[in-house]
Amino acid sequence: MPITDAARLKLLAPPGGKVRVVLDTDTYNEIDDQFAIVQMLLSRDRFDVEAIYAAPFFNKRADSPGHGMELSYQEILRLLERLNVSPEGLVHRGVTDYVGPGKQARDADAVDDLIARARAGSPDHPLYIVAIAAISNVASALLKAPDIIDRVVVVWLGGHALEWPDTAEFNLRQDVGGAQVLLDSGVPLVLVPCLGVTSRLHSTVPEIERHVEPHGRIGAFLAQRFKAYSSDHIGWAKEIWDMAAVGWLLNPAWAPSVIAPAPVLTGQMTWSVDHRRHPIRYVTYIDRNAILKDFFLKLRAFAEAQA
Repeated sequence: MPITDAARLKLLAPPGGKVRVVLDTDTYNEIDDQFAIVQMLLSRDRFDVEAIYAAPFFNKRADSPGHGMELSYQEILRLLERLNVSPEGLVHRGVTDYVGPGKQARDADAVDDLIARARAGSPDHPLYIVAIAAISNVASALLKAPDIIDRVVVVWLGGHALEWPDTAEFNLRQDVGGAQVLLDSGVPLVLVPCLGVTSRLHSTVPEIERHVEPHGRIGAFLAQRFKAYSSDHIGWAKEIWDMAAVGWLLNPAWAPSVIAPAPVLTGQMTWSVDHRRHPIRYVTYIDRNAILKDFFLKLRAFAEAQA
């Protein structure tokens, strides 16, 4: 590995000040990516958002991984238009297929852009990659350019808690080979698990109607996406897990973490622990209230400034 444990641990220390960041997102797959994008773009005092990458996904909402990527790309454009942010030079199409069991790097504008931005950084000023999708774009970049490992920190929402019976979470199971590349590469990694950790991060229709929907075109859009996800809102809360990865980088106190050995991802989508492995930062808890309060206040301030 082209990085020592000491250098890796230094990069895994929570950063101070303003940070360079890119976001890798399967935006059309769910409704929580949209909230994460908005929170990131409204946090200008903390983030210098250099790029947003559309990631592939494949489920009932898309005909193929490439179709999912294109749907996500178009959804990103819809969000930016409502935020009065130009997509020119900011938004990039990602790969159209997974890295897969063959661990084959895929080509895309997003991959090339990520490599270039990473190489423009340094171990003292790394690029933070917030990944809230299948890790195919990031894994492709790591395979094509392993020299970037000491210039980036990946914050990935993927898999479940280490003690969970399995780790067949959507982002992970979409591209198990890509996730294995990430975990085995030695890249500085902040792992944000879903079930058992982030699963407490959710909201309800009354909360969204009060704190999101009234606030401009973007608030109305987010509320529409949220409410349309289910036709039955009685006793219903919707997970918005993707905000957790942004939340850790906004304020690590909102997502307490520990240093742990990188887990081994088996082909059966389970975790195996080997204490000889390189260290990662592992998030153990999510302060749901702090993350959502930050989002609600920033959204309201943005809408008031636009009025």
